[in-house]
Amino acid sequence: MTEQSRLSDSVRILRGVGPGMQEGLKKLGIESVADLLFHLPMRYEDRSQTKSIGDCRPGDRVLVEGFIDHSSIVRHRRAMLVVTLSDDTGTLNLRFFNFHAAQIRSLSRGVKLQAFGEIRGGARGIEMIHPSYQKSKDADDEADARLTPIYPSTEGIRQASWINLSEQALKILREDTSSLTELLPAALLQRQQLPELKTALLMLHRPDIDSELANMNRLDENFHHPARDRLVIEELLAHHLSMRRIQQLQQRRQAQAFPLDSTLEDRFLQRLPFKLTPAQQRVIAEIQQNLNRPQPMMRLLQGDVGCGKTVVAALSLLPIVAAGYQVAITAPTELLAEQHRDYFAQTLQPLGIDTVWLSSRVTGKAREQALHAIANGAAVVVGTHSLMQKAVVFKQLGLVIIDEQHRFGVHQRLALREKGQSADHWPHQLIMTATPIPRTLAMTAYAGLQISVIDELPPGRTAVTTVAIDQQRREQVIQRIALACREGRQAYWVCTLVEESELLEAQAAEDTAQLLSAELPDINIALVHGRMKPAEKSTIMAAFRSGEIKLLVATTVIEVGVDVPNASLMVIDNAERLGLSQLHQLRGRVGRGSEKSSCVLLFKPPLGETARARLDIMRATNDGFRIAEKDLELRGPGEVLGTRQTGALQFRLADLARDAALIQQVPQLAESLLKDQQRTDALIARWLGNAERYAEA
Repeated sequence: MTEQSRLSDSVRILRGVGPGMQEGLKKLGIESVADLLFHLPMRYEDRSQTKSIGDCRPGDRVLVEGFIDHSSIVRHRRAMLVVTLSDDTGTLNLRFFNFHAAQIRSLSRGVKLQAFGEIRGGARGIEMIHPSYQKSKDADDEADARLTPIYPSTEGIRQASWINLSEQALKILREDTSSLTELLPAALLQRQQLPELKTALLMLHRPDIDSELANMNRLDENFHHPARDRLVIEELLAHHLSMRRIQQLQQRRQAQAFPLDSTLEDRFLQRLPFKLTPAQQRVIAEIQQNLNRPQPMMRLLQGDVGCGKTVVAALSLLPIVAAGYQVAITAPTELLAEQHRDYFAQTLQPLGIDTVWLSSRVTGKAREQALHAIANGAAVVVGTHSLMQKAVVFKQLGLVIIDEQHRFGVHQRLALREKGQSADHWPHQLIMTATPIPRTLAMTAYAGLQISVIDELPPGRTAVTTVAIDQQRREQVIQRIALACREGRQAYWVCTLVEESELLEAQAAEDTAQLLSAELPDINIALVHGRMKPAEKSTIMAAFRSGEIKLLVATTVIEVGVDVPNASLMVIDNAERLGLSQLHQLRGRVGRGSEKSSCVLLFKPPLGETARARLDIMRATNDGFRIAEKDLELRGPGEVLGTRQTGALQFRLADLARDAALIQQVPQLAESLLKDQQRTDALIARWLGNAERYAEA
């Protein structure tokens, strides 16, 4: 067996990998020995110098050495192993919540031990929780002059296992004379003074103690290292090539061309109570140009909250309906989908265009009638993810419009588009989002899509003033709301929780509504949350829109799909718990009329660095694109695009905020490689595996 074949072999050939470990590795996309080599450390720790226990302070991440004075199992709510370690300067407790019999035997009194971890303050002095540890080496042993890598992991796989597995994989790599195939052009490596692949991998997995890679521990957006940059370029290139390949596939596919129906458009525009902005006119022209071609449109429509994307969507569907084809419009939440249903019904019915509504709450005979209408060619179909179910069959689907696409799983998006495939023809697709996607991310994630941006708000929209206020001043905020409501304005109070639980969120919102009702008995207060029946939610939202309800207490269910121009004040409770995108979306519910609007971010101190950065950027700007750039920097692309659970756009090493300069090189480099199919295939397989198909969604 050659070493090259061992690199492509299953991880089961490695010592310590049984069926359970293999399954855990598979969750991280690691199935072969080579996959292990590309599972790279996220940071490094210097464990070469010990620190005296007496000099340790809470927050330090240190290596300490001492003798075990005492070891016992302590039982409170759950059993824990507590080991007391001491040196000449002090004592430290090591706590283990998960332990086994062999571990208890090895950590006995008198053993000399090295432990590495974060120092915390405890009830009985300083402590470490689940530190990594080893028995102290003899003085004659050669010191390990390397940084200790810390690998991204999953439940059940300890860092010691990662060290063991990566060491075996690196041994195979070192002994293999041919090594992994070098896929970057030699001229590029030479020009930018970048190491070859084998050298880069060895350097990243086992850096010397004085390596600059130690600085990866710091959140420094300017940090670069040749070994890391060399692999980042390769990873970005693989993603870009995958997108370009999909773009080429799209161009080879056929679609029905839909010329503009100027009569229908003129009738639509005459009924509008406002004039389209220049940005809306420009985007509509771009979309209509696509629709008039025999290749399927794949266009992403970006626009900040309230910029008028829905009217653009309405104008876009007119040529399709005029030609006798169908349009499917889908949104991720019942509230947003209902708003689309109401809007399209009101605007299209006067033109003789009927809409069909389908969601999970359309049942029985009504559902049968809706499915029958869709199968028989209903022009405009609006709904939630229900449109993607197998029972929904379209007669002639010409255009798919997906709002807030990142909230749908990629399988759902593919399912809807594939419903329109007929006789080698594909439907056109328009994706809309009010979550602006940073340019660096769009270049990488959506290289296969054309992008339109509505970059101005309609006249009359007012900027929202945002303030961050400590929870201790909650009473002042309540009085401010009371004053606004008594003056005839309306307000939101949004309740948030860390837990991903609709039940807990609903309970928190109910408690808040009761407290506010007790403090403000003269103000009509209502509650809306995700666990309410859809009909009940609709009734409350209708009363809020009409002005009957003055203060709406809600969970984040109102993040999208709520348009009440008279609402000019929003309070977001525990704002530090939400991401930037969600905070910006919530804030977009106010400032929709001519009234001066405000958003209060109520937070509970002390704030962590990330939470403080979020609140600062929210106070500093209303610009969704600037906020999106910061969101990308803080959370990463998987969160911004909503792909963390889908397997798409999961970068192993690239950081799109930090590596913006490297991204600029990728398109030109890709051009030279597209002609080399073998090398392109190898790059995509190395970094994306079977995730390429999802990029089409």
